[in-house]
Amino acid sequence: MTFLSPFLFYSFLVICCINLGYFLYFSVFNAEEQKENGSLQNDGISVIICAKNEAAQLPALIEKLLLQDFPLFEIIMINDHSSDASLGIMQDFEKRNANISVFDLKSTTGKKAGITLGIKNAQYETLVFTDADCLPASNQWLKKMSAAFSRETQIVLGYGAYKKFKGSVLNKLIRFETLLTALQYCSYALRKNPYMGVGRNLAYSKSLFNTSGGFEAHNHVKPGDDDLFVNQNATPTNVAVCTKPEAFTISAPKTNWRDWFIQKRRHVGVAHLYLPKHQLQLGMFYTSQLLFFILFALVLVTQGYLLPAVGLFFTRELYVWRVYAKAAKKLKEQDLIFYSLLLEPFLVSLQLLIFITNTLVKPRRWK
Repeated sequence: MTFLSPFLFYSFLVICCINLGYFLYFSVFNAEEQKENGSLQNDGISVIICAKNEAAQLPALIEKLLLQDFPLFEIIMINDHSSDASLGIMQDFEKRNANISVFDLKSTTGKKAGITLGIKNAQYETLVFTDADCLPASNQWLKKMSAAFSRETQIVLGYGAYKKFKGSVLNKLIRFETLLTALQYCSYALRKNPYMGVGRNLAYSKSLFNTSGGFEAHNHVKPGDDDLFVNQNATPTNVAVCTKPEAFTISAPKTNWRDWFIQKRRHVGVAHLYLPKHQLQLGMFYTSQLLFFILFALVLVTQGYLLPAVGLFFTRELYVWRVYAKAAKKLKEQDLIFYSLLLEPFLVSLQLLIFITNTLVKPRRWK
């Protein structure tokens, strides 16, 4: 197999350079200091939440929202055909708080329909979104998200963290994948090439939603109220990033592998609807990650160019670890730093399995 050694080594060299180029691109996230414009401090904000069967989560969320340190905001809650006590809980808070409005979906269903109804009834131009199973990390959430807006800004991307569970490999994997995703979408936005956001922590203007046609372009698929909307409407100049720890939201992660696998199948199931350039850029990044590990293993097997290959491997690993470590510190995920280089190939392998599964069997569960 020695005749394969030069081909494998130089292929590994090319892939290594491509992958390092991506992480160099992502390093802007760690260098960027967020500017607070404060242009919306005197303007109102509409917080919009669509909920389905979230009776156990809603009281804590609503109480956290009511404590927000912001002069003028309303909370719009939409019930999406809940079969539990969700609607009753919303209406009870509505009776006791003048800035809460509750709407009940009747003829339509789904998160996109709920958000559309909420936006239609919003009083204010600035809209902030989170999910019913999330909590703001502090009472400064709205203040920090609003401070990221400027005259040109129409979309603000926030970070949606997950709760930490000690001793859980799945929990570390979920949080590492969330960190890597945030590292990507924030870096692309900072490089004037935004492609997505997460609905757990997202803000945009009501005028942008109305002038763009809302979710009409992708209403044929259930997910995509966050990433597809941003992908469709983001421009090099209308997106800002908010990574202040006070502006994080925190969610409860999946606690078993089956539920997480189904969730990830759903998430990646709409990636083919991204703009072609973003499909290419994201596809190349994942391919470079996958081939980096595969080609290095093959070089080890053939034992050709072993020393330079090992040198390249550890050079890449050291630089990537530094990028992960700085991002983890910025996003308050420091406990992942030690495990990051082990979690990365594990995640890449599982993502390949998800891709193969989605190719063979289209996901049918969207909830």
